[in-house]
Amino acid sequence: MKLVIGNRRYSSWSLRGWLACKQSGLPFNVEVVPLFGPDWDTKRTTMASIAPSAGKVPLLWDADGVIWDSLAILEYLADRVGRDRFWPTQPAAAGLARAIVAEMHSGFGALRAALPFNLGRDRSRASLDHAVIADIDRVLTLWAEARARFGQGGPYLFGTFGAADIAFAPVALRLISYRIALPGFAQAYVDALNEHAWIAQWRADAAEEPWRIAGYETFESNDA
Repeated sequence: MKLVIGNRRYSSWSLRGWLACKQSGLPFNVEVVPLFGPDWDTKRTTMASIAPSAGKVPLLWDADGVIWDSLAILEYLADRVGRDRFWPTQPAAAGLARAIVAEMHSGFGALRAALPFNLGRDRSRASLDHAVIADIDRVLTLWAEARARFGQGGPYLFGTFGAADIAFAPVALRLISYRIALPGFAQAYVDALNEHAWIAQWRADAAEEPWRIAGYETFESNDA
Protein backbone atom coordinates (compact mmCIF):
# COMPACT_ATOMS: atom_id res chain seq x y z
CA MET A 1 0.00 0.00 0.00
CA LYS A 2 1.00 3.62 -0.48
CA LEU A 3 -0.33 6.47 1.65
CA VAL A 4 -0.17 9.93 0.11
CA ILE A 5 -0.02 12.71 2.69
CA GLY A 6 0.55 16.44 2.86
CA ASN A 7 3.13 18.30 4.91
CA ARG A 8 3.25 16.64 8.33
CA ARG A 9 3.72 20.01 9.99
CA TYR A 10 0.29 21.23 8.86
CA SER A 11 -1.89 18.35 7.66
CA SER A 12 -4.05 17.05 10.48
CA TRP A 13 -6.07 14.89 8.11
CA SER A 14 -2.87 13.25 6.89
CA LEU A 15 -1.96 12.45 10.48
CA ARG A 16 -5.27 10.64 10.91
CA GLY A 17 -4.73 8.58 7.75
CA TRP A 18 -1.18 7.71 8.77
CA LEU A 19 -2.22 6.68 12.27
CA ALA A 20 -4.91 4.47 10.75
CA CYS A 21 -2.28 2.76 8.60
CA LYS A 22 -0.02 2.27 11.60
CA GLN A 23 -2.90 0.87 13.63
CA SER A 24 -3.72 -1.62 10.87
CA GLY A 25 -0.32 -3.26 11.22
CA LEU A 26 -0.10 -3.61 7.44
CA PRO A 27 3.06 -2.56 5.59
CA PHE A 28 2.79 0.70 3.67
CA ASN A 29 4.93 3.33 2.01
CA VAL A 30 4.46 7.07 2.31
CA GLU A 31 4.54 9.73 -0.39
CA VAL A 32 4.59 13.34 0.85
CA VAL A 33 3.07 15.96 -1.44
CA PRO A 34 3.92 19.54 -0.34
CA LEU A 35 0.65 21.46 -0.19
CA PHE A 36 -0.15 24.91 -1.54
CA GLY A 37 3.06 25.56 -3.47
CA PRO A 38 3.12 28.05 -6.38
CA ASP A 39 1.92 25.42 -8.87
CA TRP A 40 -0.62 23.83 -6.55
CA ASP A 41 -3.74 24.66 -8.58
CA THR A 42 -2.32 22.72 -11.51
CA LYS A 43 -0.62 19.97 -9.56
CA ARG A 44 -3.69 19.04 -7.52
CA THR A 45 -5.58 17.87 -10.61
CA THR A 46 -2.71 16.59 -12.76
CA MET A 47 -0.42 14.77 -10.32
CA ALA A 48 -1.35 11.10 -10.60
CA SER A 49 -1.11 10.24 -6.91
CA ILE A 50 -3.55 12.96 -5.77
CA ALA A 51 -5.71 13.59 -8.83
CA PRO A 52 -8.51 11.18 -7.77
CA SER A 53 -9.33 13.43 -4.79
CA ALA A 54 -8.60 16.74 -6.56
CA GLY A 55 -5.62 17.27 -4.29
CA LYS A 56 -7.18 16.43 -0.95
CA VAL A 57 -5.04 14.31 1.35
CA PRO A 58 -4.66 11.64 2.58
CA LEU A 59 -5.17 9.03 -0.11
CA LEU A 60 -4.45 5.33 0.23
CA TRP A 61 -3.45 3.38 -2.86
CA ASP A 62 -3.87 -0.38 -2.53
CA ALA A 63 -3.11 -2.37 -5.69
CA ASP A 64 -5.33 -0.78 -8.35
CA GLY A 65 -7.72 0.82 -5.87
CA VAL A 66 -7.60 4.22 -4.20
CA ILE A 67 -9.39 5.44 -1.09
CA TRP A 68 -9.42 9.03 0.10
CA ASP A 69 -10.82 10.77 3.19
CA SER A 70 -9.23 9.80 6.49
CA LEU A 71 -12.34 8.13 7.90
CA ALA A 72 -12.89 6.12 4.72
CA ILE A 73 -9.27 4.98 4.90
CA LEU A 74 -9.70 3.94 8.52
CA GLU A 75 -12.85 1.96 7.73
CA TYR A 76 -11.24 0.32 4.70
CA LEU A 77 -8.31 -0.81 6.82
CA ALA A 78 -10.62 -2.02 9.59
CA ASP A 79 -12.42 -4.17 7.05
CA ARG A 80 -9.10 -5.59 5.89
CA VAL A 81 -7.57 -6.48 9.26
CA GLY A 82 -10.59 -6.87 11.53
CA ARG A 83 -12.72 -4.16 13.06
CA ASP A 84 -11.71 -5.08 16.61
CA ARG A 85 -8.30 -3.55 15.95
CA PHE A 86 -9.95 -0.12 15.58
CA TRP A 87 -13.30 -0.19 17.37
CA PRO A 88 -14.40 -1.37 20.82
CA THR A 89 -16.04 -4.76 20.90
CA GLN A 90 -18.73 -3.90 23.45
CA PRO A 91 -21.79 -2.62 21.53
CA ALA A 92 -22.41 0.43 23.73
CA ALA A 93 -18.75 1.44 23.58
CA ALA A 94 -18.60 0.84 19.83
CA GLY A 95 -21.70 2.97 19.32
CA LEU A 96 -20.28 5.86 21.32
CA ALA A 97 -16.92 5.57 19.56
CA ARG A 98 -18.57 5.76 16.14
CA ALA A 99 -20.69 8.71 17.19
CA ILE A 100 -17.83 10.81 18.52
CA VAL A 101 -15.57 9.96 15.57
CA ALA A 102 -18.31 11.02 13.15
CA GLU A 103 -18.86 14.24 15.09
CA MET A 104 -15.14 15.02 15.04
CA HIS A 105 -14.93 14.24 11.34
CA SER A 106 -17.73 16.60 10.34
CA GLY A 107 -17.77 19.29 13.01
CA PHE A 108 -15.78 21.70 15.16
CA GLY A 109 -15.32 24.25 12.39
CA ALA A 110 -14.65 27.14 14.77
CA LEU A 111 -11.83 25.25 16.49
CA ARG A 112 -10.27 24.22 13.18
CA ALA A 113 -10.39 27.77 11.80
CA ALA A 114 -9.13 29.54 14.91
CA LEU A 115 -6.39 27.05 15.82
CA PRO A 116 -4.76 25.92 12.56
CA PHE A 117 -2.71 22.75 12.86
CA ASN A 118 0.98 23.66 12.99
CA LEU A 119 3.41 21.40 14.83
CA GLY A 120 6.11 24.05 14.57
CA ARG A 121 4.17 26.73 16.39
CA ASP A 122 5.97 28.38 19.31
CA ARG A 123 3.20 27.33 21.74
CA SER A 124 2.34 30.87 22.78
CA ARG A 125 -1.05 31.08 24.45
CA ALA A 126 -4.06 31.85 22.24
CA SER A 127 -7.12 33.97 22.99
CA LEU A 128 -10.38 32.22 22.17
CA ASP A 129 -13.79 33.51 21.13
CA HIS A 130 -17.08 32.04 22.29
CA ALA A 131 -17.46 29.68 19.32
CA VAL A 132 -14.02 28.16 19.85
CA ILE A 133 -14.61 27.80 23.58
CA ALA A 134 -17.90 26.04 22.83
CA ASP A 135 -16.10 23.62 20.49
CA ILE A 136 -13.42 22.87 23.08
CA ASP A 137 -16.05 22.35 25.77
CA ARG A 138 -17.85 19.91 23.48
CA VAL A 139 -14.62 18.00 22.85
CA LEU A 140 -14.01 17.77 26.59
CA THR A 141 -17.56 16.54 27.15
CA LEU A 142 -17.06 13.75 24.62
CA TRP A 143 -13.72 12.80 26.13
CA ALA A 144 -15.16 12.80 29.64
CA GLU A 145 -18.02 10.48 28.69
CA ALA A 146 -15.77 8.03 26.86
CA ARG A 147 -13.18 7.95 29.63
CA ALA A 148 -15.75 7.66 32.44
CA ARG A 149 -17.80 4.92 30.81
CA PHE A 150 -15.25 2.89 28.87
CA GLY A 151 -11.71 4.09 29.62
CA GLN A 152 -10.79 1.80 32.47
CA GLY A 153 -8.45 -0.40 30.40
CA GLY A 154 -5.79 2.20 29.65
CA PRO A 155 -5.05 5.91 29.13
CA TYR A 156 -6.98 6.36 25.87
CA LEU A 157 -10.62 7.25 25.27
CA PHE A 158 -11.80 3.64 25.28
CA GLY A 159 -8.88 2.25 27.24
CA THR A 160 -6.71 0.99 24.41
CA PHE A 161 -5.65 3.06 21.41
CA GLY A 162 -8.17 2.97 18.56
CA ALA A 163 -10.27 4.86 16.04
CA ALA A 164 -11.45 7.52 18.48
CA ASP A 165 -7.89 8.40 19.44
CA ILE A 166 -6.89 8.55 15.78
CA ALA A 167 -9.72 11.01 15.18
CA PHE A 168 -8.89 13.24 18.15
CA ALA A 169 -5.09 13.12 18.05
CA PRO A 170 -4.79 16.28 15.91
CA VAL A 171 -7.10 18.11 18.32
CA ALA A 172 -4.91 17.09 21.24
CA LEU A 173 -1.83 18.39 19.43
CA ARG A 174 -3.63 21.66 18.66
CA LEU A 175 -4.42 22.10 22.35
CA ILE A 176 -0.72 21.67 23.11
CA SER A 177 0.38 24.07 20.36
CA TYR A 178 -1.92 26.83 21.60
CA ARG A 179 -1.42 26.16 25.34
CA ILE A 180 -5.09 25.60 26.07
CA ALA A 181 -5.69 25.05 29.79
CA LEU A 182 -7.39 21.71 30.42
CA PRO A 183 -8.95 19.89 33.37
CA GLY A 184 -6.84 17.12 34.82
CA PHE A 185 -8.49 14.16 33.09
CA ALA A 186 -8.19 15.85 29.70
CA GLN A 187 -4.57 16.88 30.26
CA ALA A 188 -3.73 13.29 31.18
CA TYR A 189 -5.32 12.08 27.95
CA VAL A 190 -3.54 14.72 25.85
CA ASP A 191 -0.24 13.77 27.50
CA ALA A 192 -0.85 10.08 26.75
CA LEU A 193 -1.46 10.83 23.08
CA ASN A 194 1.52 13.16 22.83
CA GLU A 195 3.77 10.52 24.39
CA HIS A 196 2.65 7.78 22.01
CA ALA A 197 5.57 6.48 19.94
CA TRP A 198 3.72 7.10 16.67
CA ILE A 199 3.07 10.74 17.53
CA ALA A 200 6.74 11.14 18.45
CA GLN A 201 7.69 9.68 15.07
CA TRP A 202 5.29 12.02 13.23
CA ARG A 203 6.69 15.04 15.09
CA ALA A 204 10.27 14.03 14.29
CA ASP A 205 9.50 13.53 10.61
CA ALA A 206 7.63 16.86 10.50
CA ALA A 207 10.64 18.65 11.95
CA GLU A 208 12.80 17.31 9.11
CA GLU A 209 10.54 18.61 6.31
CA PRO A 210 11.80 21.75 4.58
CA TRP A 211 8.47 23.19 3.40
CA ARG A 212 6.63 26.10 5.00
CA ILE A 213 3.21 27.53 4.21
CA ALA A 214 3.35 31.26 4.85
CA GLY A 215 -0.31 31.64 5.76
CA TYR A 216 0.00 29.10 8.55
CA GLU A 217 3.27 30.50 9.84
CA THR A 218 2.01 34.09 10.03
CA PHE A 219 -1.42 33.22 11.47
CA GLU A 220 -1.84 35.59 14.42
CA SER A 221 -5.49 36.65 14.49
CA ASN A 222 -6.30 34.74 17.66
CA ASP A 223 -2.97 35.04 19.45
CA ALA A 224 -2.99 36.72 22.83
